[in-house]
Amino acid sequence: MITDPLRLAVIVGSVREGRFGPTVAHWFAGQAGSRPDLDVDVIDLAEVPLGGAAPSASAPAPVLAALGGLTPRLAAADAFVVVTPEYNHSYPAALKNAIDWHNQQFHAKPVAFVSYGGFSGGLRAVEHLRAVFAELHAVTTRDTVSFHGAWECFDGNGQPKDRVGPAAAAKTLLDQVTWWARVLRDAKTTTPYTA
Repeated sequence: MITDPLRLAVIVGSVREGRFGPTVAHWFAGQAGSRPDLDVDVIDLAEVPLGGAAPSASAPAPVLAALGGLTPRLAAADAFVVVTPEYNHSYPAALKNAIDWHNQQFHAKPVAFVSYGGFSGGLRAVEHLRAVFAELHAVTTRDTVSFHGAWECFDGNGQPKDRVGPAAAAKTLLDQVTWWARVLRDAKTTTPYTA
């Protein structure tokens, strides 16, 4: 019996008008939410108005207010899943800005990726994000969920047309990220992580 579910933050990385990210994130959050070992928090960066403000204590008041809501949610998470498209062979600027505003919130925590896009399915964005999260002392999982030609992969109800493959990939990803989250959370209770 699970008495202490892990807190999983699912971060929707695109903020563009007409974005497909919420469809992918909603489906994935449903997969994660069906597990009794997870408490899922969907963080949509479109609802966090950081704009282009660089990390600074003298940032505009609306940015500091947005951080007041975002930062505690990231800090409370035991693990992260980043839902990202691929823009010009990389990930969205808004996602990078949100990451740059935070550091310790990611220390010694696992990060997994759900990507989507055209031919590459967003995997080039994932490869760039792995290096960024390594710098933040996070552990990235090997397996991802990737939707190639994403707009054709989902039906009108926001569900994958292939009900088997994506669900199996999501299970593998969630098994890995929860394993790492539990191990790292337990380790930090006996030996605090210092960076």
